[in-house]
Amino acid sequence: MAGVKELFERMPESFCREAASGLDVVILFDLSGEGGGQWQAAIKDGELRVSEGTHEAPNLTIRATAEDYYAIGTGALNETLAFMTGRITARGDTRLAMKLPKIFKR
Repeated sequence: MAGVKELFERMPESFCREAASGLDVVILFDLSGEGGGQWQAAIKDGELRVSEGTHEAPNLTIRATAEDYYAIGTGALNETLAFMTGRITARGDTRLAMKLPKIFKR
């Protein structure tokens, strides 16, 4: 899926430092299918670092197809609906998962 990598490259533009204040976490995005892969978002001291690749012990792992993640990232698919229907799943710190819409504004 063309475009998923660009979503991660643009992630710092949507990052809200105030909403991430006090966090020291790693979020792993595990995307399957065409254009998929793994990316990690490390948040510490109000700063965000995004990189391609896996992480041994993320606080939260988000899984979806690259197509569904791209649709969420572009606003074509509502993230709450995607979670409720199982199109995107979260493993680990689910409280952190609930904060993601505030941490990453569209």
